Amino acid sequence: MKILSKILMIISEIKKITKGIILEDEPMSQHTSYGIGGKVLAYIRPYDRSDLIRIIKLINKHKAKLYFVGSGSNLLVNDKNISSFVITPAKALKSLNIDKNIIIAESGVMLGKIVKKAVTHRLTGLETLVGVPGTLGGALIMNAGAFGSEISNYLVSVDVISSSGIIKTLYPNDINFNYRYSSFKSTEFILSATFKLNTSSEKDIRSKKLIASKGRINSQPLKFRSAGSVFKNPHSKLAAGFLIDKAGLKGTRCGNAEISEHHANFFINHGSAKAADIASLIRLSRKTIYEKFGIMLELEIKTIGFNKSELYPYAN
Repeated sequence: MKILSKILMIISEIKKITKGIILEDEPMSQHTSYGIGGKVLAYIRPYDRSDLIRIIKLINKHKAKLYFVGSGSNLLVNDKNISSFVITPAKALKSLNIDKNIIIAESGVMLGKIVKKAVTHRLTGLETLVGVPGTLGGALIMNAGAFGSEISNYLVSVDVISSSGIIKTLYPNDINFNYRYSSFKSTEFILSATFKLNTSSEKDIRSKKLIASKGRINSQPLKFRSAGSVFKNPHSKLAAGFLIDKAGLKGTRCGNAEISEHHANFFINHGSAKAADIASLIRLSRKTIYEKFGIMLELEIKTIGFNKSELYPYAN
């Protein structure tokens, strides 16, 4: 009862200080590309940067659990109710400005919009990311990339806010970027980022964009709900999808979830899949690949609300 009273008090205080949207007891299935996920205490979309800072300070003052998410395009959330608050910049922090070859964008801007604007201004470097879903913030956290290009290649700086409400600017030397990895702290919220691109001919840029777009359409099961690639590739010359395919797992189903016949590293929701179904396929893939090839696959998708035993086959 004391816990419930505290939650209601926090939500009441948030409502007093924000102009944003607060969805109480909100199912995350409404906010993930999988269409999967249990209820959280509140799903919060701040009105602007100042709003965001006030909300973060308040939640952390009460030491409540807090997750930062983007558009939910690479996210698997447990079906169980989750005692935490969720904040998203999607549809809130959406400022985007281009000055010559410099792009400054807030974290809630969709990556696709940034790519489109860059192409319009004849700026090259990001066009191979066409079709990659999600917000800029999410793209930076996972160091989104495709066809040999990564978003971190063009980064000049990033503004983040700490759990105590302090804003600081990070530069590439302050951040460790690797394949589908960045060293941003889970307690830091990305506010905005600055990129420096090169100029090129419209013909060359659109050609690269078209190749990337066709490659994605031909290789990915875009007609079904998914969260993109489930696992990271073990290294640049060995794809996780190749290993899953070689292990004979393509088409394997659990409930209404399936390891795609089209691309073995995509686990798709045929309509009513549960988080437990996807988790079961994750465990099976990890176990089979480890036993056949001696490789323990690491997740590329982000997860909320799971313990280790639900996602690893050999966890204690």
